[in-house]
Amino acid sequence: MKLGLFQMPLHPANRPFHETLKENARKIIYADKLGFDQAWVGEHFSATTEPIAAPMMFMASLLPQTKNIVFGTGVVALPNHNPVIVAAEAAQFDHMSEGRFMFGIGPSGLSSDHELFGNTDGKVRTEKLLESIDIITRIWQQDPPYDIQGKYWQVKITESIVPSLGIGYMPKPYQRPLPPIAMSAMSPYSSTVKTAAERGWMPISANFCPEYIVASHFKKYVKGFEAVGRAPDGKDWLVARNIVIADSEQEALDAVLDPKGSLYYYFDYLWTVMKRANYTVVMKEDPNSQDDSLTTEDLIRSMTIYGSPATVTEKLAAFRERVGPFGGLLMSSPDGSGPELERQLKTMRHLALDVMPKLRSYAARQETLMATSDT
Repeated sequence: MKLGLFQMPLHPANRPFHETLKENARKIIYADKLGFDQAWVGEHFSATTEPIAAPMMFMASLLPQTKNIVFGTGVVALPNHNPVIVAAEAAQFDHMSEGRFMFGIGPSGLSSDHELFGNTDGKVRTEKLLESIDIITRIWQQDPPYDIQGKYWQVKITESIVPSLGIGYMPKPYQRPLPPIAMSAMSPYSSTVKTAAERGWMPISANFCPEYIVASHFKKYVKGFEAVGRAPDGKDWLVARNIVIADSEQEALDAVLDPKGSLYYYFDYLWTVMKRANYTVVMKEDPNSQDDSLTTEDLIRSMTIYGSPATVTEKLAAFRERVGPFGGLLMSSPDGSGPELERQLKTMRHLALDVMPKLRSYAARQETLMATSDT
C-alpha cells in the first residue's frame, strides 16, 4: 500500500504566500525522508487561501531536494488550460523528474476559477476535461503531422514540419507511453471514479468526504472495471484522509478539536464554501441532515481519523474494511501555523514509521484471504 501527502494546499487568507510555500516544501521534503511514496499538490488561480497556481513549477523546485518521492498534480484543472501547453509542460516535468510524476487531472472545483476562465457550466467543464485529456494523450503518442479537431480546441501542425531539425514535434513524456493519470472525486457515487477505472486511471477520493461517500466510490470503481472486463483489486485507488496522531488519545483529541487549530479552520472554511455553492451533500455523514444541524466539530469528527499510533492503525484497518480495499492512503496537509506544524510533522512520523508497516501487513493478509476465497 502506498503512502502519500495531499496538499490542496489550504492556508489562512492573510498568511504571506512565500511563508506557505516554504511550509509546504518543508513537509514534502520531510515526507521524502520518512519514506512517503507520493506527494500531491493542488492548483487554484483565484484564492489566497488556496494559492498555488502552478503546481509543476513548485514541485520542480523540490526535485533536487528529494530522492524518491513521486510528485502528483492534485489536480490540473484542464478546462482552464490550453491542452497543448499542458501536454508540453507535463512532458517536460516528467523528464525533469525522470519519471517521478503522476498526472492528476480534474474539471476544476473553485467557483472563482470557473468565473475567471468562463467555465461556469458544469456540463461544459466535464466535456472540456475529457476532450483535453484525449488531446494531450494523442499528442504524447504520435509524431506530426498533428490535426486534432475538437469541440473546444484544435491542434494543427501540418505545414511547419522539418524532421531533420525536430521542428514541428511536440515533446513526449519520459514515462512511455504515458505517465500515470489520476482523477479526483468527491461526490456521492461519482461517475468520475467509473470513468477513471474504465480508462485505467487512478481515482482519488477526497479527504473531505464522509465514509459512505468513499464507500460509494469503490462501488463505482467496481462498475468501471466490470465495464471493460477487468477484475477490480483496488490497487490504483487512492483515498485521502485527515489524520492526527499523538502520544495519547487525549492529546490527539485536543489537537483535533482545538478551535484555533488548522483542522477547525479547514472544515469551517470548506463548509462555508460548500454552503455558498449549495453543495453540502459532499460533506454530510447523513445526506438527509439539515445544514443548520451540523457544527464544525461534527464535520471534524466524521472525517478525521485520530488517536495514538495503535488506535489510528486499528481505525484505518477498520475503515479500509468498510469502504473497500484502497491501494493508497493520502494524508491531508492542512495549514501549519503556530504549533500546528510540529503536530503535523509528528503525525507524519508516526504514520510512516509506526502505522503504515502494520497497515500494510493487514492489507496483505486481507488480499491473501480474498485470493484464497476466490479459488
